[in-house]
This record gives sequence, C-alpha cells and structure tokens, in this order.
Amino acid sequence: MDAVTHSPEDSRRRELGAFLRSRRERLSPADIGIATGARRRTPGLRREEVAMIAGVGTTWYTWLEQGRDVRPSVEVLTALCEALRLDPVEKRHLFILAGRQQPERRVAAPEKVDGTLLHMLQSLVLQPAYVVGRRWDLLAWNDAAVAVFGDYGQLEGDARNIVHLVFTSPHHRRLLVDWEELARVVLASFRAESAKYVGDPDFERLIALMMRSSPEFRDWWPRRDVARRLTGVKHVRHPSAGAMAFEHMSLSIDDGSDMRLIVYTPLPEQNSVAKLRKLLEELPTERRSA
Repeated sequence: MDAVTHSPEDSRRRELGAFLRSRRERLSPADIGIATGARRRTPGLRREEVAMIAGVGTTWYTWLEQGRDVRPSVEVLTALCEALRLDPVEKRHLFILAGRQQPERRVAAPEKVDGTLLHMLQSLVLQPAYVVGRRWDLLAWNDAAVAVFGDYGQLEGDARNIVHLVFTSPHHRRLLVDWEELARVVLASFRAESAKYVGDPDFERLIALMMRSSPEFRDWWPRRDVARRLTGVKHVRHPSAGAMAFEHMSLSIDDGSDMRLIVYTPLPEQNSVAKLRKLLEELPTERRSA
C-alpha cells in the first residue's frame, strides 16, 4: 500500500502536538506543586493538568496534542509556555510551529559586543566593518572602517550613531556619493527597524535631536517611508584616496539582541582594494581601533 501523505499544514500541526506532548511528559507534578497520590501510569503531567494550569479546556488541549485543526491564539500559546515552563528557545519553536508571531518584550538592556564577535571584526583586515546596536549606535569597528569612514572613537554619545553621522556630519556628506539617495534609504530603514521600539526614551531623544539638527531629516521623517535594504553598493569619495566602491551587507547577530554586523567589501572598480591597502598602511597608530 502507498504510504499516507500529509499536507505541510497537517505535518506542522502533528509536529506541534508532538512537541507539546514531549514538553508535558518531561515535567513532574512536583515541579509545579501538584501533590501525587496513587501511582501514575503516564510520565510527566497529565493533559488535564496542563489544561488547568493554562486555563484552557481539556478536550481542546487534547485536540491540540493530537494535531487536529485547532488554532491557538497568541494568548493561549503564551499560557502554555508558562504552564510547560518553556525556555526562550522552546517558546520560539512553539510559536513557529503554531504559525504565530511571538510577542516580543523589548527591554533597553546595555549592549555589549562579546569577544568572539570582536575577534571576527578585527580579522576582516581588508573589509571595513562595524557593529551597530538596536538604535544604530556604533558599538565596535575595525581599522579598515577607520581608514575609510573616519575615527568613530573621537565621537561620543548620540554623535556616535549612523543616522546622526549621515544627516549631520559634513565629512560624511562629502564622503558619500549620491548622499541624498543613501540618506533617504538610511532613514526609511531606520524607521522600519525602530517600529519595535516606539516610545523608547533613547529613540525619542535621538529623533528629537535629529529633528532639530537636520532640515532633511525634519522634512523626510513625517513622510513615514519604510525600507529594508540589507545589501547594496556604496560609492565613496575619500579625501585622500579619491573614488572607491564597496559592496555592503548587513548581518543580524543571532543572540536575541538587535545588533548587526555591517561589512563593506572593496570592489575592483576604482582600484578600491589597492587604495584600501594604502590607507591602512598610512593609518596612524593612535587612530587604530581598540
């Protein structure tokens, strides 16, 4: 006989049920403060116990474990996560299997670039690169970035921020060929990413500062344009090396933060690789990245 085939949706529901069952069976009644009397024939918690803790019906929860066509809400999934004591990775997995977007709690915790990422950043000798945080503050950078874009170490506070640099720095305005086109993309991308932090005091302060400091920002921000450009080509007009061209890419740091690694790869045109080598050779010791 031919093997039974399931649709992708059926398979996803079956996997969701199996995952819930596996998490239920690993918990003991004592873990959640349930007294055990007679010998239990099933490992872990019973379905009715999970349903009771999560505040859902036992029959409905049974259907969910059986892979039936029931559609748990975000609130119910959150309750099940708490009932089953899922860790962050397990929570994310459960929401993906359920086809739901996990609610995110955005906490403005201090941002820190760990040693492994710093080591990788510094190993990109011929690729200008830097790490930005959730608000696009510059957190770390390499020597090649200093050679091409300038010494970020000389900047402090809100000034050490990509949006601030693009819109208020005369040096960056001269450096970036097609400044207006790039600035519009930067602004639209920043708006799209900052939607996760609407109302955050640090974001509000930066936006208010930009509204005061840049006529272009003040004019374009209310238009509410959004974009998400992860790759592209950037042409620069370096004050000493002249015209250079770079292919750039934005890479997410998969650690639960909103940090990104931005890498610029010099292109053959404009003799960019040789020019970058020369800039690095001429870079003063005191301007090198930490």
